[in-house]
Amino acid sequence: MSSTKKTQQDTNKSRSSPAGKNGKGSVAHALLLTIGGLVLAGVVIAGLLVTYALVVMTPQLPALDAITDYRPKVPLRIYTADHVLIGEFGEERRSLVKLDDIPADMKNAVLAIEDARFYQHGGIDVIGILRAGVADILHGGASQGASTITMQVARNVFLSSEKTYSRKIYEILLAYKIETALSKDQILEVYMNQIYLGQRSFGFAAAARTYFGKDLKDITLAQAAMLAGLPKAPSAYNPVVNPKRARIRQEYILKRMRDLEFITKEQYDQALAEDIQVKTKGNNYSVHAEYAIEMVRQMLYAQFKEDTYTRGLSVITTLNAADQQAAYDAVRKGVMDYDRRHGYRGPEAAIELPAGGDERDQAIEDALQDKPDNDDILPAVVLSADPKQVQAMLRNDTVVTISGEGLRLAASALSTKAGKNLKIQKGSVIRVINTAKGWQITQLPQVEATMVSLTPQTGAIRSLVGGFDFNQNKFNHVTQAWRQPGSTFKPFIYSAALEKGFGPASIINDAPVSFPGAPGQGPWEPKDDDQPDGPMPLRTALQRSKNLVSIRLLDAIGVKYAQEFVTSHFGFDLDKTPPYLPLALGAGQVTPLQLVGAYAVLANGGYRVNPYLISQVTDSRGAVLTKVEPQVAGQNATRVLDARNSYIMTSLLQSVAQRGTGAGTNILRRSDLAGKTGTTNDAFDGWFAGYQNSLVAVAWMGYDQPKSLGSREFGAQLALPIWTEYMGRALRGVPEYQMPVPAGVTTINNEFYFDNFTPGNGFIASLGLGAGASGAPVEIGPDGTPLPAPAPQTNPQEDEKQNILKLFGGH
Repeated sequence: MSSTKKTQQDTNKSRSSPAGKNGKGSVAHALLLTIGGLVLAGVVIAGLLVTYALVVMTPQLPALDAITDYRPKVPLRIYTADHVLIGEFGEERRSLVKLDDIPADMKNAVLAIEDARFYQHGGIDVIGILRAGVADILHGGASQGASTITMQVARNVFLSSEKTYSRKIYEILLAYKIETALSKDQILEVYMNQIYLGQRSFGFAAAARTYFGKDLKDITLAQAAMLAGLPKAPSAYNPVVNPKRARIRQEYILKRMRDLEFITKEQYDQALAEDIQVKTKGNNYSVHAEYAIEMVRQMLYAQFKEDTYTRGLSVITTLNAADQQAAYDAVRKGVMDYDRRHGYRGPEAAIELPAGGDERDQAIEDALQDKPDNDDILPAVVLSADPKQVQAMLRNDTVVTISGEGLRLAASALSTKAGKNLKIQKGSVIRVINTAKGWQITQLPQVEATMVSLTPQTGAIRSLVGGFDFNQNKFNHVTQAWRQPGSTFKPFIYSAALEKGFGPASIINDAPVSFPGAPGQGPWEPKDDDQPDGPMPLRTALQRSKNLVSIRLLDAIGVKYAQEFVTSHFGFDLDKTPPYLPLALGAGQVTPLQLVGAYAVLANGGYRVNPYLISQVTDSRGAVLTKVEPQVAGQNATRVLDARNSYIMTSLLQSVAQRGTGAGTNILRRSDLAGKTGTTNDAFDGWFAGYQNSLVAVAWMGYDQPKSLGSREFGAQLALPIWTEYMGRALRGVPEYQMPVPAGVTTINNEFYFDNFTPGNGFIASLGLGAGASGAPVEIGPDGTPLPAPAPQTNPQEDEKQNILKLFGGH
């Protein structure tokens, strides 16, 4: 029985065992067949794709001329005469640099984040693709890219940015083609110059200037890491638009550089701690010349139209970099000094400030969004304020503390008695500036000022500042502002008078005068800022800027003659130089550029030179398209003024600069400066125009919508400090120069005369003395100076009568 059962069990086991084994085998076999089929299908598909790519797509690949003969759209670039880049214009900001000129930190930062195995792979990083694929699977979507730098070059130079499989295949094929045609260094160089990095900047050299205002060679490791974060998403990691995200991206790149041992631990820590100052809207160049470069752009566009921005034109201007920066600094200082004299106007805005944290930071960021930096004048939101201390947060989250001297301007606004619109309190939007004495509260000024200078022998413009800030006000006051020149115009009337026989020793009566008015109007009785002083030499009259003397002088020589003289000799516009007596007080209209050109005639010995700004224009290959051959005084320029006239006028204006209204120039400790102050009616305009043999300059201050600068403000307080601040730097190291006495000038009693206008020989010795301060005529001696007044004639009988009347109180 047991034997039968065992046999049966064995039989059943033998029956069931093959069946079970065959079942498991069929599943495994099927799975292997499926995988094998998929692999085979993949191989077939891959083969077909490769075949398609080789047979169909490869012949359609573009030629590599765009890389091997790399000629991108290059913008217009503008340089100073000493070859400092001051501006560029074009839809694409580009600055092409050789790989050897790119800092190692910049190259390593890019490699660390974009393609660490760049020098190991052949254009396609298979390991990188597998790593990205695994990451994508783990994250359930596309989280990492796998494009190499070579693939990015292929995409950026040749292909669109659409995300299709065919475009990706073209990208891979192009990458291999590029790798066979160019070395790794050449590919990296193209990439570093071609990649778009936001703010219209292409390439890292252009981006360094756009974001940091620096040449690429001068950036720090921290700045390099921030720039390296831009290729992935220029809008998302833009340090101007999204500073916080840019910072996070920068820190990640620095960590990658540390992990790859591109930098040391010390370098990493130092870069993390660096406070990066990012340029906002404003100047991206080391020298401020915004008004000048806009003038250049307009002149070039008139000639080359749209090609101006793409054909790589380079313009050499006449500007001197040091002079230009000195002029910019002088204008800024002069305006800020004036603004401080006239008090604080209150915060720019006020916001409700949350208690703290991200909500507060966001509110501050929003409040400052439309408050661009004005060079070193920065917007800030007040966190706390009392009369002794103010804390405020800047755009970059820096908290500054202001106390002591830094609160002086705004002291009234911190008082408990301050009005609502004036008061500085928590949430106020203010302006601050970091000075040598620490942080100070300041404000954006409302007044404008200009400075323009040129070389009087050639007309080459050395500096041109058209206003306080180009981004705040693009109106170029040097070339576009027609203003009354005030007393800066008097020297041209005096110059005209010299040709009529007057001279520095002529005695002119500074006394009230009356002229008939127009029909239906009363007489015109001009006034002066001070009391009439009676007869005085013409030299003294100009030195003290006497209005009544100037008017008498103009009346004597004739207004039509004067109009013709100043327009033909000095280049003023006929229609803006009216032939009437107020012209003696500067009642016409001039631009600062026109006025500096007129003073150049006096400075260079009497020659008309044309102010010019562009010296040379070349194309991208260096071929010269235009080159200015200036007119030069004493060589090919036209003489418009007698050398004797120029010499004597310079002598007169040196007296003004040393002992007259322009005596503020004495701070420069030079004896060769000549110039004239100017203040118009109600102090609408303040001027100073002056020169030294090698440099002539004009400074102006006023409001765009003319209004008084203040009852106690004159050209000597408004414009002269700007002029001296500039000239002090521009003339540093320039030796003093004394103009040689020209033929035809003679000296009598230490005063100059034309040799054909000497006392008793055509020289006009006096004017207006019949109605002098005493009412008695003044006699002039043969040397042209007034004689002592004769003793009054007495009548004994009349004297006795007057004495008797006095005894009885009679008058």
